[in-house]
Amino acid sequence: MVKTALLFFLTAIAEIVGCFLPWLWLKKGVTIWVLIPAALSLMAFVWLLTLHPAASGRVYAAYGGVYVMTALLWLRVVDGVRLSHWDWLGALVAFCGMLIIVAGWGKA
Repeated sequence: MVKTALLFFLTAIAEIVGCFLPWLWLKKGVTIWVLIPAALSLMAFVWLLTLHPAASGRVYAAYGGVYVMTALLWLRVVDGVRLSHWDWLGALVAFCGMLIIVAGWGKA
């Protein structure tokens, strides 16, 4: 389960970076060359999703829980936004949802 959670976190970072870099280009006027690492990051995101043994729908559902937590951590660390108790609670609930889904892999 730890390996799966770590893989999901890597997947979420790849997706967030792949979307954040074009946002920087569009909204902050950074060089268009950021689209190259953005595309590579999104390719890594897709590849990482294929490394899970479960059916794709279950992988996407479980990944969503980790993505919520990772996106909020990104908001805190990269964007410097202070998170509320509600943010942390929501992240915990989403992460627990991922744990429940992954615990049932292979049992359905």
